[in-house]
Amino acid sequence: MTIKDTPEEWEIRSSEIPFRGAKTSVRTDEVVMPDGSTARRDYQVHPGSVAILALDDDDRVLLIKQYRHPVRQKLWEIPAGLLDVPGENPLHAAQRELYEEAHVKAEDWRVLTDVYTTPGGCDESVRIFLARGLSEAQGERFTAEHEETDLQHARVPVDELVQGVLAGELHNNCLVVGVLSLVAARGGAGLDALRPAEAPWPARPFEA
Repeated sequence: MTIKDTPEEWEIRSSEIPFRGAKTSVRTDEVVMPDGSTARRDYQVHPGSVAILALDDDDRVLLIKQYRHPVRQKLWEIPAGLLDVPGENPLHAAQRELYEEAHVKAEDWRVLTDVYTTPGGCDESVRIFLARGLSEAQGERFTAEHEETDLQHARVPVDELVQGVLAGELHNNCLVVGVLSLVAARGGAGLDALRPAEAPWPARPFEA
C-alpha cells in the first residue's frame, strides 16, 4: 500500500452558504455516505494561506508574537498570510508576507511542506516555505493595523523551538509543523533536497 493522500469527492445532494464573512464563509453540504444515507456537513471555506519559516545564518527562526482572539492567547508564530487573490502564486504571497510582517527578504526559497490545518471543519490549505539567505528589506515599512500593531519579533534557535513544541509551550500550527519538518528534512535527504519554491500545489492551483 502506498501511504499517500488521494483526491476523492462524494456526491453532494444540496449545498448552501448560511454565513459569508470578509475573507471566509461557512458552507453546509448534504453529503451521500457510502451506505446511501446522507449527512449534513458544516465547514469553513477558506482561500488558503502561506507561511514562512525564515532561517538565518545563526540557525535561528524569525518569529512574531500576535494576539489571536478565537483562542484568547498571544501566540508565537512564523510569518503567514492569506492568499488574497484567487490563483495567486504562493511564492509571491510568501515574499510579500515576509516583507510586510518582518521587513525581511530572502534569497533562497523552498517548499517545506503543505498541510490542511483542520480538515474536519475547514478546507484551508497552507503551504509552508523555508526561506534562507535573509537580509533587511529595502523601502518603507508596511503600515500595520488591528492586531498587527502590537506584534513582537524575535529570532529563536531551532533547538529551543523544538523543546518548546514538545513541552506544550508553543501551539501555532504552522510553527509546530514548520519547525518539526525542518528537523526531519535535515535528518533525511537535507534541505537542498526540498521541493522547489514553485512546486505544484494541487490544493491551491496557481500560475507560475
